[in-house]
Formats: sequence, C-alpha cells, structure tokens
Amino acid sequence: MAQKVWFITGTSTGFGKSLVDELIAQNELIVATARNSQKIDQWQGNPNVLIAQLDVTDQASIQQAVNKVVSKWGHIDNLVNNAGWGYFGSVEESNEDDVRQMMETNFWGTSAVTHAILPLMRKRHSGHIFNITSMAGITGVPGFGYYCATKHAVEGLMKALSQEVAPLGIKVTNIEPGPFRTDWAGRSHKAATRHIKDYDQTAHANDEQIEEKSGKQIGSPELLAKGIVTLSRTANPPLHFLAGEKSVTRALAEIAEQQHDFETWRQLSASLDYGHEDDWK
Repeated sequence: MAQKVWFITGTSTGFGKSLVDELIAQNELIVATARNSQKIDQWQGNPNVLIAQLDVTDQASIQQAVNKVVSKWGHIDNLVNNAGWGYFGSVEESNEDDVRQMMETNFWGTSAVTHAILPLMRKRHSGHIFNITSMAGITGVPGFGYYCATKHAVEGLMKALSQEVAPLGIKVTNIEPGPFRTDWAGRSHKAATRHIKDYDQTAHANDEQIEEKSGKQIGSPELLAKGIVTLSRTANPPLHFLAGEKSVTRALAEIAEQQHDFETWRQLSASLDYGHEDDWK
C-alpha cells in the first residue's frame, strides 16, 4: 500500500498525538503540527514525520506549514482538523470574549486550514478531510452551549463542503466523539468565572460531573486513531462517524427526539405554503 501524506493539526496531546503515533506504526507520512513545535519534538529525526509550527488562527502560519509540506512531499492526501478547545459554563454566564476566541479556533481555524489545503486536493482530484467535531456537534449539552455552537458550525460547513467536493474525488468525514480520555476536560478548556445559582441543577451539575471524570473517560484515543486509519482506507467512508458508545446512544436519542417533533407538528408545518390558506379559516 502506497504511503499517504497526513496533515494533522493539534498533535501535542489527545487525539492528534495518538493519531501521529498510530500512523508512525503504519509507516505513513505525517505532518505533525502544534502552536508550540517544541511540544512535539519527540518525533524529531523520524524520516516519516515533518514537524511544523502552526497556529490555526494565523493565516501566515497555516500557509508556511502547507508550503513546507509541498516542498518536502509535494501533496497532502489526508487532512485532520483536530485543533480545538472547550469552554465550560451556561450560556448566560459565558464570557463573550472567551467564546469568540474559541470560535476563532474551533470553527474559523478549521475553515482556514481547509481553505489552504483544498487547492492541493482539487489539483489531484483526491483527498480525505477528517474533522474532529464532537457529540456536542449533534446534540445540545447543558453547560457547553457555546462549545456546542462551534461544533454545530463545523458540522454544517462540512456537510455542505462534502457535497461540493464529492464530484472532485474528495471525501469528508466528521468524527463525533463522546467522552474520551484526553485533556479536553482538563487543561484544554476554559470556564466561566460568573456563577448564577439558578443553573446549579443543569449546567453546573453537568460541568462538575464531566470535570470529575477527566482522565477516567471510557473512550480510548489510541483506538480512535486506529478507527480513523481504517476509515481512510475505506472506499466509501461515512460523512458522520460516531466515536464511542455514548456518542452512538446520544445521537440516536437526538434523532428520535427530532423525528418526534417533526411528525407531531407536521400538519402545522405543511400548512404554511401558498395554497393552504383555507386550512387557516
């Protein structure tokens, strides 16, 4: 099997780090990136790994990293948009400056890296874009409203992109993890400093439960890395890939709730088109 070139954002910890380690074991070619490249220097000297400094919120940084890859290997087969972080707090408590910054990384950063790499994939009429979104990109989670918003935004963008690039031989897969044993609930998040007691039974209770389970989550980043490699070698990969049993359970429950609402209110919904004026008499 010919070696593929993988471009991965956010490889200092978590999913990104596990994926790099798995791809090294698979003898693939990897572009490992991080805002601080010193944090990923354990891969220095490996001929299959190109280390690049990359801040997904800095366009010049993105282009420099892409140019570095093109100079060395000429193309990129697989892009993994992984860089991102979380925010804990109810919608009302959340600090707007902080959540705007999160949107810059989680959504606009994903968009910017994808923009930079798409021309390379279009030129070769091949490529696979993986986006590490979240179960929170499918459901609403109390205490994580703005984080959910960033992931819903990525999901919507990539659903449209998948239809635009399918005729060009480019595939898109959104990876939607539930709780995995990464730093997401630890160092990779910020939290609201404002505290409104009315949210103790909803947002605060959920945030506390998730923080308490940090480092003890059931999901294995190492096994997800193997799963992503499997998807990359599949002829017809899915647009949506639920990662972990809890993600599967929550997503199916969300679909059932949506279907209930759609069917319950179908008659009223359908009566809003021209031609249904008599229904309102």
